[in-house]
Amino acid sequence: MSTLLARRRRKADINIVPLIDVLTVLIFFFLVTMQFREQLTLNLTLPDVETAGRNEFSSPIIIGIDRDGVIFFNGTAADEEQLAELVGIISSQTTDLTVLIKAHEETPLNKVTYVMDTCRKSGLNKIRLQSR
Repeated sequence: MSTLLARRRRKADINIVPLIDVLTVLIFFFLVTMQFREQLTLNLTLPDVETAGRNEFSSPIIIGIDRDGVIFFNGTAADEEQLAELVGIISSQTTDLTVLIKAHEETPLNKVTYVMDTCRKSGLNKIRLQSR
């Protein structure tokens, strides 16, 4: 009987060192395989937004573009050369103004990008697109 009592069960233990090794390898694997790239997005508001709130702009510069691509500067029709001149005159006074572009949803994209590019070339970088 004394020999049976002398045998004790081994205490159960968990060896943590292999678990730490596996965890370290997984961390290195995920760090190496991750793709760190910068997401570039345009600040565009798409037409026909149902849930948008009311935006109030205290901007004296409103550029409209109709379905056919005709550009209106504060309500008067202007071609591309006149637009560049008018925006240049305003930007020479101040570049802190916000430009609100109102474009019809069927307006060609190249007209909208031309107007935005013309404003940016003149130094007016606060550009907003309005949706209905």
